[in-house]
Amino acid sequence: LGTSVVTVVATDADDPTYGNSARLVYSILQGLPHFYVDPKTGVVRTALPDMDRETQDRYQLIIQAKDMMGQMGGLSGTTMVTVTLTDVNDNPPRFPRRSYQFTVPELVSVWSVVARVKAVDLDLGPNAEVVYRMVDGDGLGTFQIQTDPNTQEGLITLLKDLNFELKASYTLKIEASNRHVDTRFLLVGPFSDVTMVRLEVADQDEPPVFSTSVSQVLVSEGVPVGTRVASVSAHDPDGANSPIRYLIDQNSDIGRFFDIDGSSGTITTSRYLDRETRVLHNITVIGSEIRDPSQVSSAVVLISVTDVNDNPPRFASEYWTSVCEHVQPGQVIETLSAVDPDDPEDGHHFLFFLNQETALNSSFTLRDNRDNTASVLTSWSSFLRRDRPVHLLPVVIADSGSPSLSSTNTLTITVCDCDLHGNHHLCSEEDPWRGGVGSPAVILITVLTFLGVSLLAAVLRSRRRVPQMMEEEQDIQENIVCYDDEGGGEEDTRAFDMVALRHSNQMNLTSGTAEPESVTQKTRLLQAFISERLQEADLDPSAPFIDTLQTYALEGSSSAAQSLSSLCSLDSSESEQNFAFLKAWGPRFQKLTELYGHRVGGGVAS
Repeated sequence: LGTSVVTVVATDADDPTYGNSARLVYSILQGLPHFYVDPKTGVVRTALPDMDRETQDRYQLIIQAKDMMGQMGGLSGTTMVTVTLTDVNDNPPRFPRRSYQFTVPELVSVWSVVARVKAVDLDLGPNAEVVYRMVDGDGLGTFQIQTDPNTQEGLITLLKDLNFELKASYTLKIEASNRHVDTRFLLVGPFSDVTMVRLEVADQDEPPVFSTSVSQVLVSEGVPVGTRVASVSAHDPDGANSPIRYLIDQNSDIGRFFDIDGSSGTITTSRYLDRETRVLHNITVIGSEIRDPSQVSSAVVLISVTDVNDNPPRFASEYWTSVCEHVQPGQVIETLSAVDPDDPEDGHHFLFFLNQETALNSSFTLRDNRDNTASVLTSWSSFLRRDRPVHLLPVVIADSGSPSLSSTNTLTITVCDCDLHGNHHLCSEEDPWRGGVGSPAVILITVLTFLGVSLLAAVLRSRRRVPQMMEEEQDIQENIVCYDDEGGGEEDTRAFDMVALRHSNQMNLTSGTAEPESVTQKTRLLQAFISERLQEADLDPSAPFIDTLQTYALEGSSSAAQSLSSLCSLDSSESEQNFAFLKAWGPRFQKLTELYGHRVGGGVAS
């Protein structure tokens, strides 16, 4: 009450020293009873202590200034003053309702918003910001509430999965309070409000639930087919408690190593297991409700195959060993090692030895180094390559498994001619990878020889197919080219064999049938035609610069397709060559066509 709002000042142009003409008095014409003005100073002050912005936040005042000290006859002027009330946090948030009820689906995912509540605050801006919290109820730990900064709503969020069969409803007591509190108004009353929220869980048909989502078992690779290796169990969480049917996802059991009992969930082997082929089987078991097959879920079963000693050891690689003829006895010529696909727990321990007959008669001895390797030593002072170029040494390798397995591996030892430093100069022919005759060069020579023989045979076959021609005929064949009438251009040329036309009489005589005289006459006519054309081309300056005889195809008179050649378009400006010199030979060419048309069945005659 009495707080100064604004000071208004009026001016008067009259002389202030002359009478009361410039003595002003202020008064309020509009704005009562909320404001008043001091008549002498013009200070506008509040007249009521309880001004409420939420009821009215703006006032328009009219202030008057009158000279002659406000007496009658004085002159006056007015001004308008707009007063706006600013907000203070004098209103607590209030819930519109004392209780709320919501329905929540049973299978709603965690962290989903399941309900929204809002407390209304009449203040503005930061004074209207609300904080929500759960102060009581059996839903503590299952739900949480937080404020939406944009809408100032309380968002109730799910913290863990719901189960209608275990609990069908939850009750929450929610409190809303101001984030920023003005302590001047705490005595007015509590600046918070509470409401009750009831959440009803809606039952939904749920898929089967496995007792464990991932299980791991061990099984020996030596178990017989049909051995039980694992078992899975699932149940229907709904009140109907539907029976469950089990099956193995075939995409996870490539090779079909396992079967499962559809009713009990017992997993058995359907094939022999091999750890060396596959150590871990990662299979997926699918469970579905019998009453509603659409309700399915799955579990993973990891089956680790343990080792059984079912593989004998063998040489770690293919050894190619050689020995010099004049070697000293007791010299190490090779160090052997072994591999075994089995995987014993304490590691491999191999034993190398020679059988009794080999140890008595062999030219070599074997020394087990006790580190999974063995050394081959010579027991003679010299070897003769010409007497025995290759020695075969059977080496027995046994493992330490239970029972122990062994295998006999043959080591091939080639006798070589060496210099004083032990360098091999010549080895036995039986060794395909050593120097001398058995070197890779020999293999290359053999391959090249085979290719040469094949090429020669192909050439001979080709010569047998080509008829014998005289030298002049070969020259003609090389220099005569035929242009494809349909395509045109040099890319469509191909060699033309004239033998079939020039020696038709000779071929018929060979077969024992004499040619008629008409055919011989036609052959001579064609020869004369070719000679004249060749001479004309040599003398014609417009002919091609290369010394060739060009032939042109024309359909025979008996062809149903008539002519397909380019002779009918000699005047075309698009032709790449000038064929005008053929016009003089048109009648003779037509004559040839008529003569030979019957021999090619109405086809192309040249």
